[in-house]
Amino acid sequence: MTVIILTNCPTGLRGFLTRWLLEISPGVFLGSPSARVRDVLWDEVRKYSRQGRALLAYHTDNEQGFTFRTHDHAWHPTDHEGLTLLHRPAAPAPPRTATEPPRQGWSKAAKRRRFGR
Repeated sequence: MTVIILTNCPTGLRGFLTRWLLEISPGVFLGSPSARVRDVLWDEVRKYSRQGRALLAYHTDNEQGFTFRTHDHAWHPTDHEGLTLLHRPAAPAPPRTATEPPRQGWSKAAKRRRFGR
């Protein structure tokens, strides 16, 4: 079983993939091509995806039962003790802004409680 997921890719690429795979949802293709056809399809996806992203997942004989490839994706496959996991980069820290020092004294609510209104 082979699954290809396209995001923000040209319509022509989607039409090209429908020759061998079934589009079950916009940008999600499913099928059972041979390994040779799957590799050719993946090369075409990488070549024509332009600014889009792509993910390929397929059945293989390993402990997980599948493997995957990514193209221009923020998450990257990494090997962790024999298992392929997706590594998500840490989000950049927000820029620090100069904070105002806390005001001195009591709040209005604290003054009311303290002095009994």
